Amino acid sequence: MKKLNNQKIEGSSGRPIVLDAFWEDESQNMPIVIFSHGYKGFKDWGAWDLVAQKFADAGFLFIKFNFSHNGGTVENPIDFPDLEAFSENNYSIEKADLDMVVNWVEFTNILPKSRVDESGVFLIGHSRGGGISLLQAASDERVKKVATWASVADFGKRFPDEEALKDWKEEGVYYVKNGRTGQQMPHKYQFFKDFQKNKSALNIKKAVTKLKVPHLAIHGDADESVSRNAAKSLSRWGDNSSMKTIKRAGHTFGSSHPWESEELPKHLEETVEGTIKFFRG
Repeated sequence: MKKLNNQKIEGSSGRPIVLDAFWEDESQNMPIVIFSHGYKGFKDWGAWDLVAQKFADAGFLFIKFNFSHNGGTVENPIDFPDLEAFSENNYSIEKADLDMVVNWVEFTNILPKSRVDESGVFLIGHSRGGGISLLQAASDERVKKVATWASVADFGKRFPDEEALKDWKEEGVYYVKNGRTGQQMPHKYQFFKDFQKNKSALNIKKAVTKLKVPHLAIHGDADESVSRNAAKSLSRWGDNSSMKTIKRAGHTFGSSHPWESEELPKHLEETVEGTIKFFRG
């Protein structure tokens, strides 16, 4: 197994993106997969390394990365040492970051280009990263297929209600506690302002209806964070969209952080296998 670890590339607003790449040294004509993490996520979370290895074992070159403003740093890409960066994050930044990663994949000489399939890329996005991946897929001809795992379907519905929005505007920032780390994660009001300003460009439904490439929405029927109705909506909106339900699976498909096992949880393994079959089909 070959691995490119913590490669630094240019991200939004001068902050770097840190990424990993996994591939098998003997593989030829490898399709490239780019994975986007979700809210309060990072590339090294839980079982994502095992997911990358599974795709590499199946003959893919798998890339996972940290969004530039996810709260990680080059020196410490795990967890959230840079809460100031986290507070400046928004959907537009993440959309721009994913485009920068696709651009990097196209033009870099670091990857084994003689052994990859350069006809395009596959995208995977988990949770919020699913919505970002759909926006990219709808606007980028380099994307051949997109799979979303427990994806949101409407960024607008992820914001606080009207009264809380009013308080947020007055205070300028609101905090969400990270149950695992205990950190108070700051969200500046610019997040909502940016969404309002770019609402059309950040409209997931609009993106899905424009999709010209196949899309598979995978969702657990026991998801505690994003209703399975989101996947139903995504599959209904797109002519090229379909849905796969993982029975009794939660939002992270059985994974947690840290993940100590050397095996994937069964729900995540089913998700990976379904995605590989979809990409190969």
